[in-house]
Amino acid sequence: MSDTQQRIDELVKGNPVLLFMKGNASFPQCGFSGRAIQILKACGVDPKQVKTVNVLEDPEIRAGIKDYSQWPTIPQLYVKGEFIGGSDIMMEMYENGELQQVLSGQG
Repeated sequence: MSDTQQRIDELVKGNPVLLFMKGNASFPQCGFSGRAIQILKACGVDPKQVKTVNVLEDPEIRAGIKDYSQWPTIPQLYVKGEFIGGSDIMMEMYENGELQQVLSGQG
């Protein structure tokens, strides 16, 4: 495992709710990242409880996270070490109630 993959793995396993995104929770720098934060807020998650990683500040993480998850786009949400998906999947899961269950620990 490369250093970058190891850093990503430690972040994923060390934070209950982790969002790899462009920008941060206070200042998302793309529409999809902003939407991901809004979905989490709609689920009752305090944005301060979400660990965010700004991929724009770290090109190694930006490239490495796509390999780590085998997912081509950002943002990427992880809950309790498990890859959930990007903003489209988050929206689908939110609309059918799944995301709320996952975030509350009952999923």
